Amino acid sequence: MLSPSTTGLHCLFLMISACCQTQGSNFYPLSYVIDSTLGHESFYPEMQRQKRNMFIIDLPLPEYMVDIEVSLQDSSYLQPIKDYFKNINLPINISNAQTTVSNISITTVCLPSGENSSCCFCENGHAWPSTVCSDVMPCPPASLEPALPCGYKQKMPFYGPYCEPQTEESCGVGEPIVMNMSVRLDSDFQDDLKDPSSVLFQKYKADLEKAFNASYRCLPGFVSATVTGFRPGSVFVNYRVTTGAASFTQLGDSNRAVQHFLDPSYQLNQFTFTRVITNETNFTVKPSNIFEGDAVRLTCEINSTFTNVTWYHFDQAISTGSQYSIETVLATRRSILKITNVTLKDSGSYSCVFIKSSPYHTEIHNATETVSVFPLQVTPNFEDIDVTCNSPEAQAKGLLLSCCIDRHVTSLKVSWKVNGTINITGESKLNGNCTEYQLNINESLCPPEKSGSVTTYTCELETGHGARRARSIGVTYLRKAHITVSSTNTTVSEGHGFNVTCKSDVSNYDSISWKIQSGNDTKRVDCNKCIKNYSFPAMSVLTVKSASQVWRGTFICTFSQQNLDSSANVTIEVVSLPLKKNILIDPIATLIRCQVPHALQCCIPANTVRNYTVTFWVQQNEYQVVKKKKGDLLCYMYNHTHKECNKDEEFVAYCKFINRIGEGVDSEHIRLQLIPEKKISCSDSLGIGREGDKLIKPCSDVKKPKGFTRGNVTYQCTNREWIAVKNCCLTGPINDLLGGAESLVNSPEAKTELPSYLAQLQEQTRKELTTINNSSANIGAVVTILDMVSSIPAEAEELTMQNFLSTVDLIVDDSTTGAWDALNKEETQQSSLLLQSVENFSQNLQPVNNTIPSVSANTVHLQGTVVKENNNIDYNKDFRSTKNLTVSVLISGTEIQTLTQNSTIISVMYSKLGHILPQDTSEKVNGLLITTTLSSIRRQNFEVNMTFAKQNLSLKMPRCVFWNFTLKNHRGNWDDSGCTTTESGDNVSCSCNHLTSFSILMSPDGSSSEPTVEDYISYIGLAISIVSLVVCIIIESLVWKYVTNNTTSYMRHICILNIATSLLIADVWFIVTASITDQKQQMSRDICIMATFFIHFFYLCVLFWMLTLGLILFYRLVFILHNTSKTAQKAVAFCLGYVCPFVIAVTTIAVTLPKQSYTRNDRCWLNWDDSKALLAFIIPALLIVATNLFIAAVVIIKILRPTIGDRSSGQERKYLFQIGKSVAILTPLLGLTWGFGLATAIQHSHRAFHILFSALNAFQGLFILVSGTLWDKKIQEALLKRNSSSKWSSQQSKSSSLILVTPMLAMSYPFSRTFNNLCGKTGKYRVSSSEPSTSSTENTSKAYSLLN
Repeated sequence: MLSPSTTGLHCLFLMISACCQTQGSNFYPLSYVIDSTLGHESFYPEMQRQKRNMFIIDLPLPEYMVDIEVSLQDSSYLQPIKDYFKNINLPINISNAQTTVSNISITTVCLPSGENSSCCFCENGHAWPSTVCSDVMPCPPASLEPALPCGYKQKMPFYGPYCEPQTEESCGVGEPIVMNMSVRLDSDFQDDLKDPSSVLFQKYKADLEKAFNASYRCLPGFVSATVTGFRPGSVFVNYRVTTGAASFTQLGDSNRAVQHFLDPSYQLNQFTFTRVITNETNFTVKPSNIFEGDAVRLTCEINSTFTNVTWYHFDQAISTGSQYSIETVLATRRSILKITNVTLKDSGSYSCVFIKSSPYHTEIHNATETVSVFPLQVTPNFEDIDVTCNSPEAQAKGLLLSCCIDRHVTSLKVSWKVNGTINITGESKLNGNCTEYQLNINESLCPPEKSGSVTTYTCELETGHGARRARSIGVTYLRKAHITVSSTNTTVSEGHGFNVTCKSDVSNYDSISWKIQSGNDTKRVDCNKCIKNYSFPAMSVLTVKSASQVWRGTFICTFSQQNLDSSANVTIEVVSLPLKKNILIDPIATLIRCQVPHALQCCIPANTVRNYTVTFWVQQNEYQVVKKKKGDLLCYMYNHTHKECNKDEEFVAYCKFINRIGEGVDSEHIRLQLIPEKKISCSDSLGIGREGDKLIKPCSDVKKPKGFTRGNVTYQCTNREWIAVKNCCLTGPINDLLGGAESLVNSPEAKTELPSYLAQLQEQTRKELTTINNSSANIGAVVTILDMVSSIPAEAEELTMQNFLSTVDLIVDDSTTGAWDALNKEETQQSSLLLQSVENFSQNLQPVNNTIPSVSANTVHLQGTVVKENNNIDYNKDFRSTKNLTVSVLISGTEIQTLTQNSTIISVMYSKLGHILPQDTSEKVNGLLITTTLSSIRRQNFEVNMTFAKQNLSLKMPRCVFWNFTLKNHRGNWDDSGCTTTESGDNVSCSCNHLTSFSILMSPDGSSSEPTVEDYISYIGLAISIVSLVVCIIIESLVWKYVTNNTTSYMRHICILNIATSLLIADVWFIVTASITDQKQQMSRDICIMATFFIHFFYLCVLFWMLTLGLILFYRLVFILHNTSKTAQKAVAFCLGYVCPFVIAVTTIAVTLPKQSYTRNDRCWLNWDDSKALLAFIIPALLIVATNLFIAAVVIIKILRPTIGDRSSGQERKYLFQIGKSVAILTPLLGLTWGFGLATAIQHSHRAFHILFSALNAFQGLFILVSGTLWDKKIQEALLKRNSSSKWSSQQSKSSSLILVTPMLAMSYPFSRTFNNLCGKTGKYRVSSSEPSTSSTENTSKAYSLLN
């Protein structure tokens, strides 16, 4: 073994054996040590050549290579030894070994290098074997001179392998590789380093290349190191090293040596050497064609070890998650990235980065591949398609469905799924990139009730790598419907109605339309009110109430479903027949004389005459007529002679028109009155009559085109002359407009014709304004027209709305006030009808382009809006009249959200219409009138807020009201139900829970009239009664246990106590509500309803308890021998006293409250004008009063029953006194004072009855206290002796002993005795002490005790 200071020399001897070959022997390197004395040799014993047995054969001489290691103790001998071996003469024959040394080469020289290591060099022409190329490490540069060849560290002892003759496979020989590397200089980057021509760049490049070449020169096969550039980030040096295959460790050692050859000012960071290898990674992607939804596998594999690997998508590092998973196997030097359910976003470059690092070297293997993800586009041949499943073509050919993709996929998998109520299937096949599905359509699989059903066919395509796409095709299976149409009459007369019914076996229709074809003309029936559609069964009924010639023709009914129409038709013939309203009768009402002919006639326009059969009917007798043409009229005349002259009588006559199909129409009746001849005062061409009689004539004028107009003229016989007292004739244009409106509303094209008619109506009304102003009949006719046309839905075109509102404005002008006053005096409903027509018109408006235009017509202004989806914006509209009066309407967005989409909210302001509505003299309309309507069905409560400006600031007590069309027999009246009022300066705010027409009513200053005598009596009497009833209840509670010692007395005091309590509660409610009403203070509508209910209920309780008291008295008087338990009597009493009133009160409020007619408008009491709710109090009260009056009569009769023997005059006076006293007791207790209410109900009754009724009932509480409590002797005694228990006990004992023989609770003993005498129980008959007699006496006495 060599010592550390020993220099080794490795020699290669080529020995040639001359005559033999050694078999089974090994040659080892010979360790030959040459000491300081040259020429002395020594061999290690273990390396000595051994003798072997040898045999000689005649073969070619073998050659052997022998490695000999020569160790020198002194390195100075190294060169002489090398020279010695170079200069030695060869060949050398070794005789004793029969060997020839043919060549000696020095291959490896090792110099000492630290403990147990040396630095070995290969001689020229020799190189290290490739097997150790990656293991040899350069010697530290400090121990090497730059000029010396590179040595490599070897451990000692060194047993090889040694350098070998250089070949193509030797270490460092062969094609060099280029390594791209970088290192960082910890200095600031300067811009000159970007310029290769700059001095700084050149200096850095030269210095760094010198250092790099010096440090890397010992790498196997090193060629050069070249700086390629600099980049910022401190200073990064990019350089390229061209060398042989160097190992990771070799590069690290070389990197560490760089700093020894570089000036320290460069501040090289020796830990930042990095090599990036881009061409040594095997990167594979599967599958090659990637579609959305596929699972993708990316694999990177390198041929060297690594410490970690990182995957990147673009520059973003990938971490393991739900979509990504990374599998790295160090043993196989492989990393796999798996991506599931890829999307288009996953396209792009993917990089795998393998990193191996040591302190002085980092090696990065980097590979990048671009992944393209393609959308898997599936295109069906249909999105949705309709199929008529019972059509011959569909059943013959079926339907072909297909789905195609835009790329070829080798492993495409296809499936079809069917989902729907109609299960029609087919056959699937693959055709290239398409899958086809041929449907087999069968009518039996498509029943009528399922027509319109959608079956979804879903094609699902899968690539085989996870990508899956599905597309659905909706097939709507329609069935052509079987339509049947029928009519009640195929031939119908004008003015008569008929129905056409259209039925379909397919119920799932989308729409139904009707058309009428007459000749070449076809018109659509656009009449919402005359068509009614049904779903189950599928049916449409067209109802024509009054046929005209426009309805004749072929009716075509069409059921539409999707784009499939199914139709049927029926022909209707309309036969002419005069309409009743178009038959002129003359006279309308007249007087006739007996035995004198009187001309009666019926006329129709001559141009409407057909082959009619006309007769006159008088008193159910038929008479023939004479036909005569008068101008444009054709009249049918009959001279009637009345032959029965016994008495004055009234009867009617009429004419009957019958057409060719036997259907007829009767004219209006002609009223005839027979009068004696001697009484005739007026007699001329108009007719005859007595003074003051009236006759009515039609509005006929043969000179006019139609010969007559609607209406009549009333004449009165005055001073032997007929004077026209009332003219209700319409002018010709207005009459034509009225007829046109009647035709329009009955027209199949009413909606289409409405705009042109409204334009005509507005124009003619303006032209006839002068005659309209002076004629209530004309105004009434125009209102009727507006009411009729308002029922027709109109499109919200500005011109259409303008014409309607302008007509309204014209007829409410100040010039028409007189005509309106006349109409209101006649108690017509025209003013209310006008308001109703505007409401209907606005409610039926249909938006155009989803808007409602704002339209103004002088005194009428309309604004509105359309409710949009998810609309929560407040509805807020402001209006201003020409006189600067204002009103605003506010509906919150919360309320609007409850409405259906595309419904409308429309408000209409009127500045004059409110003043022509009927109103009380005590309150005036003191603001604008505003109408707000909804087109959609709304919930019961819908909050709307309005603010009115006062017109007359001197008026007081504002009240928010709405026009209730149902009040006053549908004439309408103001009502404040559901509204609350808030006054604020010159404005009044109203909040109501419903919609209609609103305004404010106010009273003149000091509007409440002076209190009447009845008012004073009521307030004083009720106050005294309330106090009296409280006293009565207190007294009853104090003496209760003393005076209720038997059943009769107990029941009497039960009745009195409940009467007092109920009357007290009722009086308190009454006086509170009456005072609030009289003071004109506002009261909540709900509180008013509650107060009315309790007043009604408790007054009924008072009356029914009075009835109970009367019935108990009657029971004790009549059923003397019958006795009922106290419990039974009490149960009956309470049921009668409270249950019956409760049932009546609840029934009343349940019936009338939904109709807003429970209470009166001016006070909190039961309504009379509208619902007659007051009868729910009047009828029970009168029945109870009548019953108790009968009971009181029975008591009087009992008192007046004669006893045996004559009565003295003193006794007569005593009985009269008893009768008077009994009446005084019974009248208040039995409620007989309520009977005086009958007198007040009589119209124009004397005021004295009203005062008497008020006094008797106001002081009823006082009367009950006096007659029912204070007048009772037993109560008096109980109060006087209540504190003396001993005296009371004595009195109680005494009273109890008299129960069986004297009337209990009598007002005085003599009075009671007299009662017994009058009832047959005087001293003339001895009272038996037997039990039956005692019982009878007891019951009778108990009956009379009720009077106390």
